[in-house]
Amino acid sequence: MQTLSGVDGAFLHLETAQTPMHVGSLHLFDLPPGHAGRFLADVRRQMRRRLRLAPVLTRKLAPMPLQFANPAWVEDERLDLDYHVQHVTLPGPGTQAQLEDCVGRLHSELLDRSRPLWRMAVIDGLQSGQAAYYFQIHHAVLDGQAGVLLAQVLFDLTPKPRAIPRGARPHAEHPGMAELAAAALKHDLGQYIKLVRHLPDALKTLVGLLGGAPDEPTGRLGQNFSFGPKTPLNVPITGERGFAAVTLALDTLKQLAAAHEAKLNDIVLALCGGALRRYLAEHGGIPKKPLIAAMPISLREAGNTVFTTQATLSLVNLNTQIADPVKRLRAIRDAAGAVKALARRTRGVIPTDFPSIGVPWVLHGLAALYGRSGLAGAMAPLANVVISNIPGPQLPLYAAGARMTDYWPLSIVEHGVALNITVMSYADTMGFGFTTARSAVPDARELSAALLAALDEMAACSPRPRSPRRARS
Repeated sequence: MQTLSGVDGAFLHLETAQTPMHVGSLHLFDLPPGHAGRFLADVRRQMRRRLRLAPVLTRKLAPMPLQFANPAWVEDERLDLDYHVQHVTLPGPGTQAQLEDCVGRLHSELLDRSRPLWRMAVIDGLQSGQAAYYFQIHHAVLDGQAGVLLAQVLFDLTPKPRAIPRGARPHAEHPGMAELAAAALKHDLGQYIKLVRHLPDALKTLVGLLGGAPDEPTGRLGQNFSFGPKTPLNVPITGERGFAAVTLALDTLKQLAAAHEAKLNDIVLALCGGALRRYLAEHGGIPKKPLIAAMPISLREAGNTVFTTQATLSLVNLNTQIADPVKRLRAIRDAAGAVKALARRTRGVIPTDFPSIGVPWVLHGLAALYGRSGLAGAMAPLANVVISNIPGPQLPLYAAGARMTDYWPLSIVEHGVALNITVMSYADTMGFGFTTARSAVPDARELSAALLAALDEMAACSPRPRSPRRARS
């Protein structure tokens, strides 16, 4: 039995029907030559063999008495693989747009909290002759980097699946109310002790930041910490989700970064900013005030393989008021550099766990009240969009012998932030996933088309423009 951390528990308590708190991924596969079986059966068979290697997939929630603190994870001895690995056939003709719409609908559905918090849909009927699957897992289970660790368990590096050694099935747990309550009290006592021990370091770091010189990277953070403008993306939302995907050549993006003495992440942010400029030009106009992006930053140390959320959020100025793409990129480069410098200095004092007694009541009540109140439509947004860039697998992956050609992430949108752009590198590509609230963004593919146009624009302004696209949209 393991009690949820404070951050992981928060994703549970903030969830409502309008704001599901799961993340996901869409994978496209080339079936092996002469494949005559059913990919669904192949995937179920492979998942059954590998569940033991990923205990997070066999654990379910054990609620605390009266929900007074975070629940605990316990082993589920009755995991129903037919429920967790489902089958979907696209209607004809099975286009990429139909696939994206299907995944948007699946991403709208809340996970069943009486079962392990994940689900997969194997999708066939694609016009291309390929197969796909959509994988959905609650953010209380893992973060983006932990998702990459999970991929190492689920996929292979060769068409031939690796041998999985036999082992005993984990022992099922049935803790009573007294045992659950004792676990919550022990967890919170440990967190209070840890907070007291880290308080001097936190104060020392804060004093150092406040005393930083204006010309230091952390001295230029003020440009990131301001409210964003009101846009059609920053409104209360409903639970329906939209999704669009684009795959770009990683080499093209690296060439652009080298040409402008920027980081790969700076190019990602600049392209997203350019896409947002184009989208807003068609939907209410480009604000004079720059858009602000919330950007998750991993706090995971090298070698850390724990399946929990270990990240924090920072704000980055996208400088969308600048029309020139190169000038905008340089401004973003400076703003993002300041944020990363701050993250490096504060990495050791940002908590990824905290006491949770009473927190479930407070957080869930606030989340429900915030959604009903309409405050998201009345207040100036702290951030206009979430943009996350996750380093993914560098080599091609296989599932049940089928080669994965595309890897697109999906994430969370919230009241007041109806767009999440999550980017993941995979092999020689980068997959951009646009997760939207359909009530605010009826057609997510307008954003993916805007991203391709922003790429063309930046390539045209680069010293050695090349054919920039390797895209599927």
